[in-house]
Amino acid sequence: MRSDKIKKGIERAGARSLLYATGISKEDMAKPFIGVVTSRTDLIPGHIHMPRLERFIERGIASGGGVPFFFGVPGICDGIAMGHTGMRYSLASRELIADMIECVMKAHCLDGLVCLTNCDKITPGMLMAVGRLNVPSIVVTAGPMMSGNLKGRRLSLVKDTFEAVGRCKKGEISQDELAALEMCACPGAGACQGLYTANSMACVTEALGMSVPGCATALAVSAKKDRIAQESGEKIVGLVRRNVLPRTICRREAFENSIKVDMALGGSTNTVLHIIAVAKEFGIDIPLDVFDKISKSTPHISNILPGGQHFMEDLESAGGIPAIIKRMKNQLNDVMTASGKLISQIANEAQILDDDVIRDYKGAYHKEGGIAVLKGNLAPEGAVIKQTAVSEAMMKFKGKARVFDSEELAMQAIMAVKIKKGDCVVIRYEGPKGGPGMREMLSPTAAIVGMGLADDVALITDGRFSGGTQGPCIGHISPEAQEGGPIAIIQEGDEIIIDIPARKIELNVAESEIKARLAKWRAPEPKEKEGYLARYAKAVTSASEGAVLKA
Repeated sequence: MRSDKIKKGIERAGARSLLYATGISKEDMAKPFIGVVTSRTDLIPGHIHMPRLERFIERGIASGGGVPFFFGVPGICDGIAMGHTGMRYSLASRELIADMIECVMKAHCLDGLVCLTNCDKITPGMLMAVGRLNVPSIVVTAGPMMSGNLKGRRLSLVKDTFEAVGRCKKGEISQDELAALEMCACPGAGACQGLYTANSMACVTEALGMSVPGCATALAVSAKKDRIAQESGEKIVGLVRRNVLPRTICRREAFENSIKVDMALGGSTNTVLHIIAVAKEFGIDIPLDVFDKISKSTPHISNILPGGQHFMEDLESAGGIPAIIKRMKNQLNDVMTASGKLISQIANEAQILDDDVIRDYKGAYHKEGGIAVLKGNLAPEGAVIKQTAVSEAMMKFKGKARVFDSEELAMQAIMAVKIKKGDCVVIRYEGPKGGPGMREMLSPTAAIVGMGLADDVALITDGRFSGGTQGPCIGHISPEAQEGGPIAIIQEGDEIIIDIPARKIELNVAESEIKARLAKWRAPEPKEKEGYLARYAKAVTSASEGAVLKA
């Protein structure tokens, strides 16, 4: 066992003494040592219930014959960090989480790893560590939140708080009504109720084969989630004894499965960044174009919030990811998972319990999958959009650029009702380097939707969008402004052309004029000159490469 390095030999007497000081017995010293990394925190609803899940994971490891050792990593709630400088730290924390897990696991020579996670950047950060370490591992995502309820109407975070801000500003609801919504939209523990980034990544993780079947959609407050936590604890000991390594499970075929399921669900555009970054840690290169290729051949069969009407609890009741796998069986690669089951076995054992929540291909909500990759003279390296959350009327758009060099400036204009029908809002210098940290733009996009402009206004940025974003919102424009990408030289009033079916995004300006503007462009001073974000900005790569750090 890997832990023999700290347990065996007379020269390890000091290490053994320190281990005995933790309370383990001589009998425990012969068992596999299992690290359990947890992101529990009082700050994030998706993580407040993790102490209970930790107990069940611990119970599973002990019953499986292992010894659990818990350690923690930080978590950031994107919803709380949204709309201010705090969001710069969200994506950047993904790299910290991966590094911290590497440090603890390698320093203590642990035999296996259970990752207890839930929210946006924490799950991919843990998966990156799993790929890098390549020790037996399994992931427990802590589950979705129940829908809120007010006067018999089901509520969700984005629609009934972020978008409600725009409705309040428009005068459709009062401040008292907004206050009532914010009290009821999030009733308790769990990841926000739609297919936003947290739940998207949970589904991706299960489809990748790194969680036991049913884990992604089992509700945070359910006893089923407790049982899954215990089962995962038991499974990890078996994976260690058989030395089943993550890189054996997560081959290219498994990553293809995860992308196909993500496209069928219509997941967050952030999954593009994260899947590329995670795959790199597994030694697999996934170009941006792969997502578009898979999306074109994968029908959108489940319409979950924010683009659709269903909640994560509906997907759970319909059979969860195993039911999605059953529906997609003939399209997926039949590979082994950390549960010990092949994809085909999971499909054969699953039941589809609601044919509207999980449709067949003939009745798909859309012929193509959730995400489209656009290219053109405005985004030579690519840009992404959640096309299944865009109305038919906005699949093609021409608009006049309204240019803002930060999210705050754009939000001020939106709230001052200065954005009109036919405008294309451009938010730049918010990319991985320029932000730094590639902030999400949920506040401006939700305000635009809430003000009734979703079918009249487009928004493009070198930053990111929340999984809760809907409408013609194009992010990840690469190269970013800080690197001298064409988005940096857009001028107020320029015409922007968007054609999602043709996968085009163009600045309708003569090529000679674009070259002249680029020749005059100079990079602005970095926004952060000290601390972690300053270091991050120097090392981070383009969004088209997953916004990972250079080695």
